[in-house]
Amino acid sequence: MTRFATSFLSAMIGLGSALGATTASDGADLIGVYVEEDSGVCAEPKVLSKITSRFGYQVQHVPNLPDVAITDFQRIRENRYLPALGEERPIGRRYCEATVILSDGNGREVWYLIEEGQGLASIGDNVEFCVAGFDRWNVYNSGCRILR
Repeated sequence: MTRFATSFLSAMIGLGSALGATTASDGADLIGVYVEEDSGVCAEPKVLSKITSRFGYQVQHVPNLPDVAITDFQRIRENRYLPALGEERPIGRRYCEATVILSDGNGREVWYLIEEGQGLASIGDNVEFCVAGFDRWNVYNSGCRILR
């Protein structure tokens, strides 16, 4: 292996370790997570932390949304899994659903999609989510239909 390739490989391993070492407390502090059944990746703290953090950003930057935060996740479940199938479907996707408890005490449904290997520089997973009643610009179609 060339010196450049060895250095590059070492840097990528180090970056992956540094990114993988984050915890749920790095984002917003969750009060609790209730899982009805083993929902695997859907209930991972780093996934729930991404949703909580991005939701906080959304309510601050989209006009006319109530100023609330996610405090809890309940009834987390995976609805479907589409594994990567080579060139036909190169990205594995997990579709998940949960109920979030907001800081005002109300519960809302949240649907989210976890795309395998689509994080920053293809390290980690990408998470797209939609909280019922908070898709003001209809990004995920009426009633978050695209992520269901």
